[in-house]
Amino acid sequence: MISKTLIGLLFISICISVAFCEYEDDSISKVTYGSVIKLSHKTSQFRLHSHKVSYGSGNGGSGQQSVTGFPENDDSNSFWVIKAKHGERVQQGTVVKNGDIIRLSHVNTKKNLHSHLSVSPLTRQNEVSCFGDNGEGDTGDNWEVQVEGKEWMRGQPVRFYHVDTKAYLHASPNSKYQNPIPGQIEVAGSSKKSDDNLWTTEEGIYFGDDSK
Repeated sequence: MISKTLIGLLFISICISVAFCEYEDDSISKVTYGSVIKLSHKTSQFRLHSHKVSYGSGNGGSGQQSVTGFPENDDSNSFWVIKAKHGERVQQGTVVKNGDIIRLSHVNTKKNLHSHLSVSPLTRQNEVSCFGDNGEGDTGDNWEVQVEGKEWMRGQPVRFYHVDTKAYLHASPNSKYQNPIPGQIEVAGSSKKSDDNLWTTEEGIYFGDDSK
């Protein structure tokens, strides 16, 4: 019998090869560990995105892989896998709950969504980057899920609170990059709670709740 993990990997391979995937099952209403998702910024509708373009290392930048908001929905660089916090494992299909600490691992580059006290290039807030090799990073990859209610439901507004720096994953609709990534917006860590911290799940590969 083919394992769920193998099936998941096959789906991911298909998604990447066609650069876009919309795997929808209306019966799956909750967000679970192991799901491969896209996240849409609530106010701009840009997708949380990363790519093999690095920040500069001057002016307080880290030189790590950059994270942006991307305007289109058909790019495989906007897929993220939901994993347990650094140093822990959670069974695939377990529902993500309010207050859980998770990692978001970038599918194409296998680096984790990360933040630290390096300075973001446009708004001079906390830089958000992708960090680590093959999913291995550090506690700077840990984000607390904040939703209304006990469980994270698909399509529900969610905030990601960075545990180490105490800042929210934030996108700035009016802060747009020029070359080499024109039209993409800055994603940074903000200490201020606002609507620009809100994200929603979009298309992806969702696994059912294994506890049923």
